Amino acid sequence: DNIRRAMSKKKQYVIDAERQNFVYGNKEQGIRGCIANGISEQAANRIYDSMVDFAKYAFNKSHAAAYAVVSYQTAYLKYYYPVEFMAALMTSVIDNPRKVAEYIYTCRQMGIKVLPPDINEGDGRFTATAAGIRYGLYAIKSIGRPVIDLIIEERGKNGRFLTLQSFLERVSGREVNKRTVENLIKAGACDSLDGNRQQMMLIYNALLDNLNSEKKKSLAGQMTLFDLVSEEEKKSYEVQYPDVEEYSKEVKLGFEKEVLGIYLSGHPLEEYEEKWRRNISAVTADFLIEEESGAVKVKDNQSVVIGGMITDKKIKYTKNNKTMAFLSVEDLLGTVEVIVFPKDYEKSSALLNEDTKVFIRGHASVEEDKDGKLVCEQIYAFDEANPDLPKVTQRGGYDAQRRKRQYPGESSRRADGPRRELWLQFATKEAYLEQEKELYEMLRDSDGNDAVVIYISSAKAMKRLPENYSICVNEDIVNNLTNFLGKNNVKVVEKSIEKKD
Repeated sequence: DNIRRAMSKKKQYVIDAERQNFVYGNKEQGIRGCIANGISEQAANRIYDSMVDFAKYAFNKSHAAAYAVVSYQTAYLKYYYPVEFMAALMTSVIDNPRKVAEYIYTCRQMGIKVLPPDINEGDGRFTATAAGIRYGLYAIKSIGRPVIDLIIEERGKNGRFLTLQSFLERVSGREVNKRTVENLIKAGACDSLDGNRQQMMLIYNALLDNLNSEKKKSLAGQMTLFDLVSEEEKKSYEVQYPDVEEYSKEVKLGFEKEVLGIYLSGHPLEEYEEKWRRNISAVTADFLIEEESGAVKVKDNQSVVIGGMITDKKIKYTKNNKTMAFLSVEDLLGTVEVIVFPKDYEKSSALLNEDTKVFIRGHASVEEDKDGKLVCEQIYAFDEANPDLPKVTQRGGYDAQRRKRQYPGESSRRADGPRRELWLQFATKEAYLEQEKELYEMLRDSDGNDAVVIYISSAKAMKRLPENYSICVNEDIVNNLTNFLGKNNVKVVEKSIEKKD
């Protein structure tokens, strides 16, 4: 049975260990083994080899039939009821932010909107609506399900919540504390009320304190100011919202990540998605154990390129007192741990800061029954690969849509050479010599790993400047050189990060 289980789970190390018991037996476990049963060692190994080969593709027939039925059913539901299907799928993993993030990304690719949680809409679970999928209130961190049920029950009995104050009056003191209200606001669950998130964050403490104070006085039988004034006058005593604008997108995303475990209304990498896709050969989800197979997609020691944002950095010191780092790198699908050894840490320490967007080439480190990790070999800033600069077409002139990457001589560059080349065209050698001094002055203050190539159109000759003239190609320097030489004479040649399988 150990062999059967190991083969069904493709656990090679168990399969190898069980060969010894199968052929030679194991007295402690009461296994006689093939040899003791009169089967030769050669035949026993041949039988075992056949079993191992068969296990590579064999599958239990009853399982296969059941999986086929379920596959047809889920395919039908996903095709004809995509919103309901994805809502149910996300509800099934509501306590697993990593899987929720993966399915939200799938929804976006399917054109399905994922709406923020809302105390006036939806349910504790993910729910399908005409506008998309409403995020489940149960998924908000540090809020118990009984509290969410209480809020939904109150809404059902007495109608929608219109203002933050009325919401707190109706639910406060019933297990709804300051932490609950703060997390609801940060998650966007109070967006349908009368203020923006920053306004509500600034006054919810005062509102709760006032309500608690009034309740204490009421219990003690004391008369309060509100007992003496009319309903109209009461409004003038209510806590007023400060006149402040909504939080920036970055702050809102940060709050969502804090209380939901994912970015919901957007993602810091969204605007870079095209560049990210173009330069990677693996995503973070490829390093995570899949529930069905119990394994990760990447293979041990496989060379890959990932891209994402550094969300955490832990510094460690080796026995030789050299610095290394353990990074958490997040992309649109999840997070992976990246190990940066001293040699690479020293070369790239300037890039290893939280919130920095990077591409990392390295090799996968995969252990049995564990999520994979990436061992870093080289790190690039996002700007070093296919930068978001105006691109020059083959005919000359800027064209933001067309991306010309190849140019005579580019393919001969070393793989570890510059990520880009800046080609500057002059009509004649004399024109170049006349402007050479001023050109070098413009290049002098830029320091980087991008090469500069001078091209003389009349002679069809090129000159690559030495490495000490390497620059960092960015929007400022391209604009300055365009103003100096003309837009048809400046060209950025890009080279994407090589993808190694």
